[in-house]
Amino acid sequence: MLYQSDLGATGPAAVFSDFNPEEYLPNTLSDEQASKAFDYAKRLVDGTVEHREEIDELIKGQADNWRLERMSAVDRNVLRLAVYEFLYEPDVPQLVVVDEAIELAKKFGSEQSGRFVNGLLDGLLKTHDFPGSLK
Repeated sequence: MLYQSDLGATGPAAVFSDFNPEEYLPNTLSDEQASKAFDYAKRLVDGTVEHREEIDELIKGQADNWRLERMSAVDRNVLRLAVYEFLYEPDVPQLVVVDEAIELAKKFGSEQSGRFVNGLLDGLLKTHDFPGSLK
């Protein structure tokens, strides 16, 4: 289940309504690179929301003794984004997805978030055959 606190009061479209990519992207990116990065982030969020039920079922199936409601919002949503990439972004190597998810969890989650996200995603990779390559 997606919670209002996960995306704000007005839903996923609001996440990007006032977003200014220049505030968050390195100055070393060209306008074209920044635009592509922003478009990719938007596609990830929109796709994750669109396929949330399928994604949540995969996470629930792997998360022994952990209900989605018990996971922190950061961990839950980092996992959702990563599982979306496993399922629908086969051009992104799965190990890159895992590494990026761990880094996001470490940066924005708790002290244990990186290990938790790593363990759950590793388990999914071992038990499911996702499209795309591992490396």
